[in-house]
Amino acid sequence: MPDVSAVVTLARAALPAVPVLNRVPGVRKAPAAGFEGMARTGPVTRIDPAHVAAYAEVCGFPRRDAVPVTYPHLLAFGLHMEIMASTEFPWPAIGTVHVENTLTSHRPIGLEEELGATTSVRSPRPHPKGTLLDFVTTVSSGDEVVWEATSTYLRRGRGTEDAPRGLDLPVVPEGRATWDLPGDLGRRYGAVSGDLNPIHLYPVTARALGFPRQIAHGMWSKARCLAAIENRLPDAVRVEVSFRKPILLPGRVAFGLEGDRSSWAFSLSSPRDASTHLVGRTTAL
Repeated sequence: MPDVSAVVTLARAALPAVPVLNRVPGVRKAPAAGFEGMARTGPVTRIDPAHVAAYAEVCGFPRRDAVPVTYPHLLAFGLHMEIMASTEFPWPAIGTVHVENTLTSHRPIGLEEELGATTSVRSPRPHPKGTLLDFVTTVSSGDEVVWEATSTYLRRGRGTEDAPRGLDLPVVPEGRATWDLPGDLGRRYGAVSGDLNPIHLYPVTARALGFPRQIAHGMWSKARCLAAIENRLPDAVRVEVSFRKPILLPGRVAFGLEGDRSSWAFSLSSPRDASTHLVGRTTAL
């Protein structure tokens, strides 16, 4: 079951999107003008091998004596939500869309290590469809930085037409392997990750937020792609991903892959119309 404090934080993050409530002291957000950034640091946490095993099972990773390369994102996500729930952060979490994620794993992280994480969010930057916010996380084991990531979120609105669109990633490889995704995938991943955004849970909760039915988590889709090539990744690696189109659940996706151990290009696409859900690249360090 998800941690109760995580559920409370998610609820606090959602309240500013509710009309009337968003004007109540303690819920009302600070103005966006002049926002220069903020940061949060989490407690040092010992890795729970049972939790790692549950995460690995949902995402398709094999059991190893090290955590999956995407696993530290769970520490990052908790800090993202703490920042988004704060009244100092001008934008509500609801409607903030995760569009890109870049992680750097400097070495494998053992199952018995203790990890600390710090996340900072920078000043917003322009995008053709609105504003981008970069959440930068550093994960350390003792005094050693072992993992870093940048999660980029889009707030839709008045954009800047000539602003950069995002990561310059390779052409989407043709999808050859197909995966069938069950309707409860969002609930299963949400239970291990703490990401219980209603768009991932049930048709009725997703429809309330503008989707025809529930959608897969972007970070699940990234993790599932990396699980498929886990034995071909170097120990030190950078992985960049652009999330293009939501994956409706239940559904079917096609996995594409090109390259070699030094650099893989990968994708998830629709077998029906070849539209792209995700495109990514790994780079050996």
